Amino acid sequence: MPNNDFRRLRGSRSPAEFAAAVRRAAREIGEQVACDARYIGRVEAGEIRCPNYAYERVFLHMFPGLTLSDLGFSARETVRGRGARATTTHVTTTQSNIDEESDVLRRAFMTSGTVTMAAASLGLGTAPSASASSTSAPFDAHAPTAPTASTAPRRRVGEAEVSAVEDAVRQIRLLDDRHGADGLYKRAAQPLRTAYALLDASTTSRRSMADRLHTGAGELALSVGWLAHDSGRFDDARSHYAEALATARVASDPALEAHAFSNSAFLARDTGRPREAVRAAQAGQRAARQLASPRLLSLLTLREAGGWAGLGDRAGCEQSLARAKTLFERGTAHADPEWMSFFGEAELEGLEAQCWSALGDWARAARHARRAAALQDPHFTRNLALYSAELADDLARAGAPDEAAAVGEGVLDLLEEVQSSRVRTMLAETTRVLLPHRRSPSVAPFLARHATVEPRGRG
Repeated sequence: MPNNDFRRLRGSRSPAEFAAAVRRAAREIGEQVACDARYIGRVEAGEIRCPNYAYERVFLHMFPGLTLSDLGFSARETVRGRGARATTTHVTTTQSNIDEESDVLRRAFMTSGTVTMAAASLGLGTAPSASASSTSAPFDAHAPTAPTASTAPRRRVGEAEVSAVEDAVRQIRLLDDRHGADGLYKRAAQPLRTAYALLDASTTSRRSMADRLHTGAGELALSVGWLAHDSGRFDDARSHYAEALATARVASDPALEAHAFSNSAFLARDTGRPREAVRAAQAGQRAARQLASPRLLSLLTLREAGGWAGLGDRAGCEQSLARAKTLFERGTAHADPEWMSFFGEAELEGLEAQCWSALGDWARAARHARRAAALQDPHFTRNLALYSAELADDLARAGAPDEAAAVGEGVLDLLEEVQSSRVRTMLAETTRVLLPHRRSPSVAPFLARHATVEPRGRG
């Protein structure tokens, strides 16, 4: 049933213009939503009967004094099936917040009757068992992600299934921004398996629907791959990135291909394969040239710069950095991929800091890391922790141990909310560099506090 109340609130603005207004409103209250014209269309068509919690907060901010009912939405308990508790319980700890919000990953696939039947028919279990699986069972990266073609029944995929895949991608990114990867990796396994099972066992007469399903499954593989990457599961990440690249090639999707190469280049740099990082970044640029997105090319050129830095090629790194900045300054474009919402000035500065750090220019790296931390919206805790950890390490190596310890204390504060093995590993390396200064009254408290922090297991 169409949501006419919501349509009236849009007024004379186009769906794209209204989506932009939603994104601006989200930034005003420290939220991040990947709203586009397609999402607005789905709301107005009645396909989204109740928004997730992030969208709810944004819409109520945009229209003060109105309720979800005034906006044309149904009560959450009638849609989600989780009872009034979901709308009245205030979450007071980070872990319970992760648990509640990550239910979205399951709801995206399990609240629609169509999708529930699809999951069951594909041998993935009913909603309750899938829910339990996604929170407790470890993800075996080497296990098949879908039934074989000979055993999986064929079924027609529609808007509900494709939208579920797309929504799961958005929610993984949102939760990662807030909480880091360690606590999310297992939870993301079930949606990924379901997406590829749908892809392998479905039929559709509409090319546009098939293309969206391929893209959604590929983006979901990249999102889960990033969770593996950030939580130190590098072999799993490499496998997921390769799966996404294969999906992109099958679907002839240059945007997905560029994204897969971007992530692969990042992983190669992080795992000590800088020449592979350069090649992957250059391959990504070739794919991205089919699109009209200077920002995408800028990011891929920064990935290339990181590879040159890892090779110790200062000239190659500087040339790539200069090209990346020129491309970045061209601004945003309609063709910018949705997943690039994280790529702003803070990320530009952070990636440049990593380049100078790899080249051993610690003071210059610290300047850029400081800018990255200052520019980062504090709502995105994981990135703030990452840039601050980079800054602490650069300062320690640049001969500023007292300041490095002070920044490190701030990172320890952030790690009470963020579950990121990557950040923890960086901070542990900083403490090693600071050990010669352990008698300093400014450094000793940080080292003592770090020693008492128990490393969290990979979630």
